[in-house]
Amino acid sequence: MRTNPLYIGRTLERIRRNWGLYVLLFPAVLLTLLFAYKPMYGVLIAFKDYSPALGIGDSPWAGFKYFEKFFHSYQFTNTIRNTLVISLYSLATFPIPIMLALLVNQMRSGRFKRFFQTVSYMPHFISTVVMVGLMLILFSPSTGLVGNMYQLFGAQAPDLMGSSALFSSVYVWSDVWQHVGWDSIIYIAALSAVDPSLYEAATVDGASRWHKVRYIDIPMLLPTAITLLILRVGGLLGVGFEKVYLMQNDLNILSSEILSTYVYKIGLLSSQYSFSSAINLFNTVINFILLILVNQLSKKYSENSLW
Repeated sequence: MRTNPLYIGRTLERIRRNWGLYVLLFPAVLLTLLFAYKPMYGVLIAFKDYSPALGIGDSPWAGFKYFEKFFHSYQFTNTIRNTLVISLYSLATFPIPIMLALLVNQMRSGRFKRFFQTVSYMPHFISTVVMVGLMLILFSPSTGLVGNMYQLFGAQAPDLMGSSALFSSVYVWSDVWQHVGWDSIIYIAALSAVDPSLYEAATVDGASRWHKVRYIDIPMLLPTAITLLILRVGGLLGVGFEKVYLMQNDLNILSSEILSTYVYKIGLLSSQYSFSSAINLFNTVINFILLILVNQLSKKYSENSLW
């Protein structure tokens, strides 16, 4: 197919007129190419018997050897199951920041509203290491806050940090407590953009506070919520490494071993670089496919999508 000379001419003219904007864009494009696309060359390690002495280029090809090794390993089912359990559990808490934003939007006292938002944002700035340290202290069955509360009633406190059955719950709800306030900011910003005349018209029509939330606030939040939900599903298997790894111990390892922690142990601790790269590439491909599927479903059944 021939390229239309008129189209090329118009494109060049548009670039000439807006050259300043392209100059401003150039650093961002350059950084993206250097730090996002250039490192993708390392994906070849997953298909090679990689040796640091030979380098990526000179290492012999292994094909899909390491993918098959992972699919047939005893850890495949366990890591996939644990990752999905934690991811889907976290996904179920997705509406909580939306509900918090709706609650904050209904507050009439400006002073209390600012205080409430500040208190809800503060846990977000606690580092993961400090957060897990606090959890270990608070949830200790012998000396922690939970243990002392149980002792008041003459009962034995459960070992929350050492329980395989409760690991996902402890992880997810501590994450909700830490980040729910921060995650609600974008929804609060969306609500602040609502035209006040809509509320005034609803008041004149006799709408209650609940009716305003249902017919004004929630529809205004839906585009933002759907976009964030698509991104969240796109990272379904990308459960954060740091917190899970810090919470792991010999008692809960059956429920806490996820893909990211397994990749770390295989790649950096065992020096099986090709094997760990294959696992991580498998994780990335699955997340990418999920992102495409969810985006297409959103485009089909609603007017919102990422592209």
